[in-house]
Amino acid sequence: MSSDTAPQVQVPSLRRIGSWLRESSSGLVVLSLAIGAGSGLGAIAFRWLILAFTRLLTGHDDYAAAPRAAHPWLPALGPWFVLLTPVLAGLVYGPLVQRFAPEARGHGVPEVMLAVAERGGRIPTQVSAVKAVASALCIGGGGSVGREGPIVQIGSALGSGFGRLVRLGEPRLRVLVACGAAGGIAATFNAPLAGPFFAMELILRDFAAESFAAVVLSSVTASVVARAALGNTAFLTLPEFSLHSPVEYALCAVLGVVVGAVGVLFSRFLYLVEDVADRLWRGPEWLRPAVGGLLLGVILLVLPQMYGVGYPVLQDAVGGRYAIGFLLLLLVGKLVATSVTIAVGGSGGVFAPSLFIGAMGGTAFGEVVHHLAPHLTASPGMYGLIGMGAAFAGAARAPITAVVVLFELTGQYTIILPLMAAIVIATLISRALSHDTIYTRKLRRRGIDLAPVP
Repeated sequence: MSSDTAPQVQVPSLRRIGSWLRESSSGLVVLSLAIGAGSGLGAIAFRWLILAFTRLLTGHDDYAAAPRAAHPWLPALGPWFVLLTPVLAGLVYGPLVQRFAPEARGHGVPEVMLAVAERGGRIPTQVSAVKAVASALCIGGGGSVGREGPIVQIGSALGSGFGRLVRLGEPRLRVLVACGAAGGIAATFNAPLAGPFFAMELILRDFAAESFAAVVLSSVTASVVARAALGNTAFLTLPEFSLHSPVEYALCAVLGVVVGAVGVLFSRFLYLVEDVADRLWRGPEWLRPAVGGLLLGVILLVLPQMYGVGYPVLQDAVGGRYAIGFLLLLLVGKLVATSVTIAVGGSGGVFAPSLFIGAMGGTAFGEVVHHLAPHLTASPGMYGLIGMGAAFAGAARAPITAVVVLFELTGQYTIILPLMAAIVIATLISRALSHDTIYTRKLRRRGIDLAPVP
């Protein structure tokens, strides 16, 4: 008797649980915690994949930190092996993306924005796995892109898949997508505050109370999971910076104008190179990353500091280890290398490259003003940090995210006022120079108008 009635008791119980998850506030809390944990684990796995592919293809943990070193397995080739690493990586991830998830091509965030705005938060389930492998191969093979775009897409696809599994309505499904994006950003950058603001300002594009609470919970959970595995270390290890005189507020405002315009230039140049690649390429799309990878390999041979994300180079630049001429060379090199990586069909983010470009431009600016007025100006590294935020604000037009990200990634509270001023000015410059951001421009080119948040 009991065995016959057990299934009849179990089904209503599962229905009640599903209804509770779909409709109650406490159910949304549970879902956001689960997505946060999943995003944290996804970020750990993704970072491990990048490290594994980088070691396999270069013999080093981060080739940008060991420029022109030979591969320990191929010492006779010297640094020339970097001509082939993007080609080999492209031969693997090109067919993978083309066959299983074309959405995984490119920098990822626009696809998530589109899914939230026009598709009710629906993202194909396989995107998480394909994006992780493709982006890790691209970065490990020398692609000069960031890991934040991929982890946003990975976490968002996880949130979408989980939400569809429990049959959430579209409003809550969109929130879970944002939870996944926030968790991914928080875990990969060890930035639990930056994750929610990135998700709310760029993905959901509003700050509703219920949504914000869920996104924060997801971000915190992802950070706890990531810190348990990766430790609690700051993005950059730098000396404490501070202003030396009130004159520097005016200098930071000028820096906001200059680097904000560079952020807009980055966005336009990226898509210009993509247009050129589209016109020139006549072969199958799955082969494009491998053939284009040869061009990227030439860039890496000339300027190996462009290999991968480039955090060690960014740290050295802000730390004052490069002259002005080399800083400007690195800025131009990143513009070109990132644009080529994306244009040939690579998979990776543009958030980290915008920080890199801003750091080079800001530090070069700091070197100039410090040389002209050494007693009135702080270390050039301070201007490099402020330039990072200004460049991202100019490219993405997300000032709140830019302020919070820079504060969390660097731990530099003493420069928060000039940082905020430069970011606001860079945002205004971006709005004056361009209707689109680096994310919405990609969608507009497909005929989809997601107007930037005013």
